[in-house]
Formats: sequence, structure tokens, C-alpha cells
Amino acid sequence: MKYMTINNRRTAFTDEKNVLSVIRKAGINLPTFCYHSELSTYGACRLCMVEDERGRLFASCSEVPKEGMVIYTNTPRLQHHRKMIIELLLASHCRDCTTCHASGCQLQKLASQLGVNYVRFTNNKPVMPIDETSEAIVLDPNKCILCGDCVRTCEEIQGIGVLDFAFRGSRMQVVPAFKRKLSETECVGCGQCRVVCPTGAITIRQNISPVWSALADPEKKVVAQIAPAVRVAVGDKFGIPKGENSIGKLAAALRRMGFDEIYDTNFGADLTVMEETKEFQERLRSGENLPLFTSCCPGWVKYCENKFPEFRGHISTCRSPQEMFGALLKEEARMHPEETRKTVVVSIMPCTAKKGEILRPEHRTEGEQDVDYVLTTVEITRMIQEMGMDLSTLEPEALDMPFGLASGAAAIFGVTGGVTEAVLRRLLNDSSAETLQEISFTGIRGTDGIKEAAVTLDGREVKIAVVNGLKNAEILLNRIKSGEAKYDFVEVMACKRGCIAGGGQPTPIGPRTKKARFKGMYQIDSQAQIKLSSENPIVKGLYDGILKGKEKKLLHNHPVS
Repeated sequence: MKYMTINNRRTAFTDEKNVLSVIRKAGINLPTFCYHSELSTYGACRLCMVEDERGRLFASCSEVPKEGMVIYTNTPRLQHHRKMIIELLLASHCRDCTTCHASGCQLQKLASQLGVNYVRFTNNKPVMPIDETSEAIVLDPNKCILCGDCVRTCEEIQGIGVLDFAFRGSRMQVVPAFKRKLSETECVGCGQCRVVCPTGAITIRQNISPVWSALADPEKKVVAQIAPAVRVAVGDKFGIPKGENSIGKLAAALRRMGFDEIYDTNFGADLTVMEETKEFQERLRSGENLPLFTSCCPGWVKYCENKFPEFRGHISTCRSPQEMFGALLKEEARMHPEETRKTVVVSIMPCTAKKGEILRPEHRTEGEQDVDYVLTTVEITRMIQEMGMDLSTLEPEALDMPFGLASGAAAIFGVTGGVTEAVLRRLLNDSSAETLQEISFTGIRGTDGIKEAAVTLDGREVKIAVVNGLKNAEILLNRIKSGEAKYDFVEVMACKRGCIAGGGQPTPIGPRTKKARFKGMYQIDSQAQIKLSSENPIVKGLYDGILKGKEKKLLHNHPVS
């Protein structure tokens, strides 16, 4: 154990990588813009500057802690320094704070916290065009403070590198190469850049207005489906404990908004498990197109198409849970011509990439788009607030039947490793506590970027890999290409830790929040009466009913010429 002195108090430290971590461990939340523990140290914003006993100022994020250090975090020099930084940032920042989607952003909060209530300098920067070409996110360079968080996230976590710094001095911008539009790049729409953006420079592409219009149209029947990871995050902005399952309260809010029917995307996940397991078994028998890659994550699918097209045929033909469910709901509507209202399917998702997924040509059935709109968790939170409702005060209500019943296996689709665990449960076809526990101990649970496991099925060893974060996917795919590694089944999620930290989830998503959401997903599974997708009685009935003879049509993707 080593010690340093912070603000005249002795503080112990062990293996903290920088002084900033020790300061925060001591209970002092030193402000930063450019520091994230999972990214490389950048040291650009200089807000975390501290002063030592000799009067030396240095950035605490890039200084290694040493035995006997004496530092101060809030001297008059530092107060003046931080206020000046905030004032200079505000001077070159768009100040449409009252209408900004990131209202209450970190810049605004710090200005208030540090007492910066007047900006002496004129903003002479030219107004730059807003990039709204992406279906997932909106890029507003007028609100960028050049912290570089999005640049490093896109490169270091996702391995895509769509964004980078261009030009120099006062002309510096964060833009795609050659100032291309986002739609012209290899952006997969994961939204992780938006998650780390401390201002409103990168925001979610909004679909709130058309959904309100649909809800107000008497000629439309508006049906909602709620993704698994939404329920453990939607309560964040309403004071509900982090990670708590709020789906009952969300259902109550949606009914007050005017949604006609409210279902659970977990039901679609149960269908995905049934179809993906069947496809995997067929590939194991034939030995063709192995490993089988999961297809639930649209960010991953697009990444594979862009970066590793040679593996496109290995991705499961199964539609994602939201697309399966959308196709099912639209097919049911076609079978009831007496319903004169048009069915509008709205997915409530933790993911920005889902907004692009619904527009892909293969996600149309009989010429009709299967899912009409995607609202992220952030957007549905905003709609609840627009209605003047407080989610925490609403009494929970049940989802509608028959598609409101789902298994615990479907619930864990929201975390990395969840799809694999659900498929293994189906393959072993045993819901006993002993078997479920054995599956959970195979190594597929947890938040490691790359996890490996092996199970025995019908006397054959099946090798499995679980990946989260596209940079990790790149590492794994290169190992497979080189012959260094061989797998039969690979689950990939674009976002680190899975959908609980998706690009459409409420921020900030710090370590405690991630841990709480992760725990919340598994609590839903542990409390579920149905553990296997194959034991869902509604799913069984569908295969003898509306799905009979239509499994390929409704539940699988088909090549589009």
C-alpha cells in the first residue's frame, strides 16, 4: 500500500493507473471532458489539472501516482484555470442550449458548477452544416468541443475509425475523412460515439414526431414492442434505481400515450432461439458455413459486410428479434381484413443501429416494411416527459397477450453472451437448475471482450466464441481467417457489454450503471417461470398456427437482387 496527500488528507492507492483515479477514489469528482477509463489517455481538455506543493500544474489523467505526492485540486489558480477553459469552450460553441437534444449536457453542467455565468468572448466561428444523412445519429460540428472522445471510441473500441481530426488551429474539426457525410462512410450506426460525446455534437436521429402523429391518427393501430435491455435503463431519468426492471411502468406509460397493443420483443427473441438453433444444427450436420455467426446485432452485420465480406455467408439467415416480431405482427394484420386500421409497428430499442436495420430491403414482407419506426430508450423517455408523466409514480401494468409472454432465455439477449446461453439451453433442451447452472459456468457470462467455451453435443465438442465490441470482433475474425482459431458458433455484439450499453440508452453509462443493468438482466431470467424458448406455450402454438409453412418467409432473411 502506498500513500499520497490530496488536499491535506492522506490517501492510499495501489495499482491506479493515474492520479485522477486516486483523486476520484478519495471521493473528489474532478471534472473532465476527454477522459474515459476504457480509452487511451488524451489529456486535451486540461480540466483535471492539479497543483503540487511546489506550485507545478499538471494534468492528473496523464500523471502516474507516486509515493509521497502532495497535490491540491481546488486552489485559486486551478479555479481560475478551469473557469477560463469553460469560458473559452463556450465562446466557440453553439449556444442553442434551450432547444438542444443534449439539454443539460456536461459543458452546461460544468459551466453552472464552476460559476461561469458570463462569456466575454465573441464566437467568430462560421456556422457549419449539420450532417443528418445517417439513419442512426446526427453530427453537429457547431457543438463540438474537440475532446476527441468520439474519435478514440470509434477507433479504439469499435476499430472503424470513421471520425478523426481535420485541419489545424481554430479551423480544427472532427469529421469523416475528406469531409464525407456519415452515410458515405463505413459507419455502422452503433451510436457509441454519441454515448461518450459530452455535448450535443452527436445525438440520436429522432423519430418522435412521426410516432406522435401515428398515435393521433384514428386510421392507424399502433403496436409497440419493447426490447429486453430497455427495461433496465428506462427508469434512469426518473429516479428509479439503476438496473431495476421497469417494463410494467413503461407499459402503463405507453397505454397513456395511446398505443393500442404493447408486446415484448423477448417473444421475438424466443422465435430467434428456435430458428437459430435449428439452423445451427443443420450446419453442424452438413459442416457448411461454420462458424455460424449470430445475426441479432445490425451494427455487427453491417460491419461484417463492410470489413469482412468473405464471412457474410456465415451469418445466420435468421432475422433479428425485432424484425421477426414485426413480420409476425404485420402478417397477423394481413390475416384480419376486417380490421380497417393500418397496423403501425414501433420498436422501442436500446440501439441506434436498429433505425437503419428496419430500412434494409430484406426486412420487407410482401412489399411492406415489417417495422415502421424505432424509438430508442432515450426517445421514449423524452416522450414520457412530454406527456408530463413521472415513470416512477406509475403503477405497473401487464403487457398484452398473446405476445407478452417470454422466457428467461430471451431476456438475457440484452447482455453479451445471452444469445449463446439461450441457444445452448435449447440445444440441451433441459431446464433443470443443474443444467442451467452448468451452462452459466461454461465461460460465456461476464464482460470480457472475447470469451471462449466448449460444450459437448451428441458426442461432439462444439467450440464457441462470444465477442462484444467491434475491435474485438476484428481480432477474432482475423484469427479465424489465419486458421489460428476455429469455432462452430460465434456471437457478436457491436457494443461493449451488449445492448445494456447500446447507443440509444440513457447516459452516462459508468461502471456502476453497467454493472447494475447487467445484474438486472440476469435477475429477470432468474425470476422467470419459463427458462427455455421451446417451453413458451405461445411459441409452440404459433408454429401450428400463423407460422405454419411461413417460417422462412417471416423469420428469415432472403437475398435481395
